Amino acid sequence: MKISVVICAYTENRWDDVLAAVGSVHAQSLPAHEVVVVVDHNPALLGRLRPALPGVRVIPNSGPRGLSGGKNAGVAAATGDVIAFLDDDAIAEAEWLASMAARYDRPEVAGVGGLTLPMWNASAPRWFPGEFAWVVGCTYRGMVAGPVRNLMGGNASFRREVFDLAGGFRNGIGRTAGGRPLGCEETEFCIRLRQAVPETVLLFEDRAVIWHRVPSERARFSYFRSRCYAEGLSKAMVTQSVGVGDGLASERRHALVALPRGVAYGLRAAVTGDPYGLGRAASIVAGLAFTTAGYAAGSIRRSERRPPAVSKRRTEQEAR
Repeated sequence: MKISVVICAYTENRWDDVLAAVGSVHAQSLPAHEVVVVVDHNPALLGRLRPALPGVRVIPNSGPRGLSGGKNAGVAAATGDVIAFLDDDAIAEAEWLASMAARYDRPEVAGVGGLTLPMWNASAPRWFPGEFAWVVGCTYRGMVAGPVRNLMGGNASFRREVFDLAGGFRNGIGRTAGGRPLGCEETEFCIRLRQAVPETVLLFEDRAVIWHRVPSERARFSYFRSRCYAEGLSKAMVTQSVGVGDGLASERRHALVALPRGVAYGLRAAVTGDPYGLGRAASIVAGLAFTTAGYAAGSIRRSERRPPAVSKRRTEQEAR
């Protein structure tokens, strides 16, 4: 199996991170077929990376600015049987690709994602709940190895042919440089893929491990708040594309099962001597509220963009 690895980069501020990410791919026990680094509308970075990464295909994002456009450019350029995506600020463990490849043993398996662990620049905030690890791009508490609705975009792989079946990542969903911290381009893609091919299986493999760098500014509660709100906005865009039922199925389960359990754990920890347990419980409640507010705002904006309905009677009157 030939696996192409696509890494999307956009800023020179992550120069060392990009080099480390590429280096971790070169150190895999199962060698990658190729490494494709897609630079998102940054000619200076493109010019620096090409001589710095011999043997790596460094290409510009020829599509719309943003993560979706970069991923689509990487898919178009890649030639492997499977295309794996790695964040530009992440480091893959040596068995990352091998662990993913092992799960493509059945033809119905269209994609495999892995376990993303946080690599905090400073220590993790004591108030930060593991149930919201997705806020910093990591696997959240409550995920279980096996079939899942969608994979997490910074640690995911797909058979090449699924992009012909479902199309690429939708522009307008996902991050753009300097913009609000949106996401969910991989969620929308995975749901759309499963709607197009219902027998599709997507797997979460917790032995395919990467470490995702979390800068100090993302350890602040202000970032937690803004990221939760942005996730709600993103989910509103996802449901517009794929429907509310599929678009919120996993979120409902997480909100009804994992989050109440996390609140209970936090309160229990506070009672047994951990004063930050109360903070984690409160953060779960606040995070859910911020996300819900973002979803509500995104849904209102979506409805405001719809043209007003015209009744059949009015149409007939105008025709006369």
